[in-house]
Amino acid sequence: MIFAAKYGLQHLLLPPGLFVALLLLASLRWVARKQWEPAAFSFLLAGVLYALSIAPVADRLMGGLESQYEIPARPEGDVIILLGGGVHRRAPDLTGPGFPSEDALPRLVTAARLQRRLDVPVVVSGGRGFDPLYAEAPVLARVLADLGVPREKILLEERSRDTVENARYTKEILEAKGLRRPLLVTSAYHMKRAATAFHRAGIAVTPVPAGFRTWKEKRYPWASYFPSPGPFLQSTAALREYLGLLYCRFAC
Repeated sequence: MIFAAKYGLQHLLLPPGLFVALLLLASLRWVARKQWEPAAFSFLLAGVLYALSIAPVADRLMGGLESQYEIPARPEGDVIILLGGGVHRRAPDLTGPGFPSEDALPRLVTAARLQRRLDVPVVVSGGRGFDPLYAEAPVLARVLADLGVPREKILLEERSRDTVENARYTKEILEAKGLRRPLLVTSAYHMKRAATAFHRAGIAVTPVPAGFRTWKEKRYPWASYFPSPGPFLQSTAALREYLGLLYCRFAC
């Protein structure tokens, strides 16, 4: 009981649980003043924030994206395309500055394992985004080499700023190298949009999704219903991806 109370109190004193509690208190205050509209709005906002901050809801949002593709039983191809998912550009690391983000790391590890199995080149696609000085691709390439991928097998695409440009600039590399059977590695929740972008760019890819966060028959203990930062960030990533898919309908 002491552990459960400590766990629950911790999640109510830290965001996002703290904000849920404050919104509920504000709603009660409005009710006491018989001001029903702000009370209802505060209560609704608390409910939405709470829902987005618990694992069952976050997984439901993410699961709708991740269920689109499965990992191939025997992936085959003549090149691996690794899409960057962000890097901590100047973070200290063992072999140089910069390290893959929490989203990019599962992609990178999957690509490295796949390359070791197939012994094919890896196109690392990731440009500068909003940072004009540092591209993602060299950081990812350095860590790939650390994991045993031969440096001569790593091809860099450093110009892309989004998924559409990932496809556009990677196509140029594939055509120049005569590579025709690419395996596409990105996060499972991002694969639908990525595969669509590559298809519309005229590249037939075999999807190899990485970093699944949901799976069938996943269990949720009582602690999963406390609001936490992890599920909230996951919900945010899923909602951003749904917006990306909507945008892709018109611009990919």
